[in-house]
Amino acid sequence: MPGPGYRFVGQEERDNVLEVLDRWQAGREAFDDPGEGVMVRRFERAAATRFGAAHCLGVNSGTSALVAALVGLGIGPGDEVIVPGYMFVASIASVLHCGADVVLAEIDESLTLDPADVRAKITPRTKAIMPVHMLGAPADMTALRALAAEHGLHILEDCAQSAGASYRGRPLGTLGAAGTFSLNHFKVITALQGGFVLTDDPLVFQRAYSFHDQGWFPYRRDHGEGDPLLGMNLGLGELHAAVALAQLGKLDRILERVRAVKRRLVERIGDLPDVRRRTLHDAAGECGTFAVYVFEHAKHAQDVAGRIGAKPLSDSPTHHYGSLPALAAFGRGDRSVVPFRAPGAGRWPRDYERGALPRTDDILARSVALATGVSDGYLGAGFGVHAGSSEAEIDEVAREFRRAVTGTRTV
Repeated sequence: MPGPGYRFVGQEERDNVLEVLDRWQAGREAFDDPGEGVMVRRFERAAATRFGAAHCLGVNSGTSALVAALVGLGIGPGDEVIVPGYMFVASIASVLHCGADVVLAEIDESLTLDPADVRAKITPRTKAIMPVHMLGAPADMTALRALAAEHGLHILEDCAQSAGASYRGRPLGTLGAAGTFSLNHFKVITALQGGFVLTDDPLVFQRAYSFHDQGWFPYRRDHGEGDPLLGMNLGLGELHAAVALAQLGKLDRILERVRAVKRRLVERIGDLPDVRRRTLHDAAGECGTFAVYVFEHAKHAQDVAGRIGAKPLSDSPTHHYGSLPALAAFGRGDRSVVPFRAPGAGRWPRDYERGALPRTDDILARSVALATGVSDGYLGAGFGVHAGSSEAEIDEVAREFRRAVTGTRTV
């Protein structure tokens, strides 16, 4: 099961879905409105309350959440957004499709944005910093928020992999101008598809809402305060919202179990030569969906990954900037890889080729992730445990990893 939410699907999800279907059946003779959007609004209100945000907007994917949030923040042609070299491709694609330019920045051994490199990448055109809370753990939000305040920049948190995580007691997604989440099957909670945006800013919410729903003002009003926009149709469906609402109610229980599984696995693995655990900016606040080990040497990491049937994090085709040939082509000036993107006033060419971020390349080549809640072989975490693993199963995975690291048959 890719994400822990799958394992917790039960009667609550079924009841919510049936409630939607029953309402549709009862209202099928309605002339105008059979009640579409009821479950979406229930989910939005519940998510806003759970995360402590003034506004929540449900959308049809995490990618749509990013695009709607960027529109909400007024980011577009001529602007730059600083994005880490380790992310998911949607973090980059959403910026480019909004007409803005991506500035890649290094990560550190937390696998999130290195604030020192972010500072070095700020220019007069920088409009926002996008921390991507990779593999369920927060970026250094103290340093990034200080940078944003110093330079008058927006922070847009990409929380696709970190629903329910926190930083120093505050939920991720509420520490910047906006936060975006995914509900697909590889995430902490799932609706199979979907996503949502959190923000406290009423104008950001209005613009994001209008863009996601054909230019309507919230909630489908003809008039309101804010900016009239020509929008699109990026809305969350009622059936997905029904599942998402049930999953949201289980989020704390899911995180409790996943964190316990990771804790036992890490304890059983213990200390190992020439390898250390990933840096965590808030160990108590992470989701616990992955246990990442950073090796001293890339060759050691590659050998260990091969023994357990995994791969170093640098080998992901959609999470490492250097594995995105379309991005590299765009940097060389090929606009065909980003449909509708016209030549603009940026600094071109831009170096998006592998090697542009040497520290990121090095760290990812030396890192191996063990699944402790989310299993995603494409990302590299195709070996490990899950929310349903028994203590005996966890202990065996720990022994196998120790054997792989030490190169011995017994530990």
